[in-house]
Amino acid sequence: MFDIARELDHWVAEGREFAIATVVSVGGSAPRGPGGALAVDREGTAIGSVSGGCVEGAVYELCERALSEGRTLRETFGYSDDDAFAVGLTCGGTVEVLVTPVRTTSPDRRAFATALAAAARGEAAAFVRVARGPAGQLGRALTVRPDGTYDGGLGLSRQLDRIAAAEARALLEVGRTGSVDISEHGSHCPGGLTLFVESSVPPPRMIVFGAIDFAAALVRAGKFLGYHVTVCDARPVFATRTRFPDADEIVIDWPHRYLRGTPTDARTVLCVLTHDAKFDVPLLVEALRLPAAYIGAMGSRRTHADRDTRLRAAGLTDGELTRLRSPIGLDLGARTPEETALSIAAEIIATRRGGTGAPLTGTETPIHRDTDDPNGIAGTGRAKAVAA
Repeated sequence: MFDIARELDHWVAEGREFAIATVVSVGGSAPRGPGGALAVDREGTAIGSVSGGCVEGAVYELCERALSEGRTLRETFGYSDDDAFAVGLTCGGTVEVLVTPVRTTSPDRRAFATALAAAARGEAAAFVRVARGPAGQLGRALTVRPDGTYDGGLGLSRQLDRIAAAEARALLEVGRTGSVDISEHGSHCPGGLTLFVESSVPPPRMIVFGAIDFAAALVRAGKFLGYHVTVCDARPVFATRTRFPDADEIVIDWPHRYLRGTPTDARTVLCVLTHDAKFDVPLLVEALRLPAAYIGAMGSRRTHADRDTRLRAAGLTDGELTRLRSPIGLDLGARTPEETALSIAAEIIATRRGGTGAPLTGTETPIHRDTDDPNGIAGTGRAKAVAA
């Protein structure tokens, strides 16, 4: 539900009653992964999506029913071989949806409010709901903060709430969303409760080095993809708010010096558009030794060959150099700044999701890959999760 947190936070602040349908599991090919959500209020206003259109009508009706009856519902949708127009996913997959009413008298409204407010502010929080268990506990929720404290409860025992909070905190630390199976007494075994944990973490960073026209287009693409975008250039005449109105921050500094002092992690994207050896070589020496999801550098093949020689002379190993995407972007035949930004964004997505970048026409590879851990971050080993 965190993909529509800002809108839902406004609904809560306005005192609206609504029901929220959340994808809690996916089988086969499906448009939305766990955490995708559709919400409907008393007036019939709808926001979000659980399937990209395949079963939205049926889920909308479930939301209205849950809100009217004041109880949580759970439903599975899949492809119908008998009737292609029946409610189902024509892409061939299945999705399981948990529909929870959030009324003014709901015992879990405070937990919802806390989680949504944190996500709307860009803060970290995990939201836990009972996705399978006793009928009276289905949908019960609690919100967990990074320090392990929590609001709400699952309605069974304080011990179970503490265990659920610990499990959610473990997933939150690695920014993951998924299901955890535990017994009522806390052991990990089938036949107990299934908790669905949604993690909201601050947006990943995209740092664009080089204040050029191509960078302005890439900043817009990065914002569209949900990144917190920084532009860095040592030249104050080019690194201006007028040239980069969409950037979250603009830094005037030598790129390698700025990168050395700013935090990066396994979700960070670094795009080097300077294609000037005095800037990009010391910068890439720093970058290729830091945690990052993607490191790309702009330039012609001749520029790349010269850069590769210089980087090896600076002491980078073959293993470190294999992390570099250069020339940056996919082969789309791009020429304009906007087309080039699209090719870079496409390569970032393919790297994150495990895509090939090849046309889907004529291939047999799955359209929706099960990228359980696209950034190479280990989970708890007990949860079925996907990266947020």
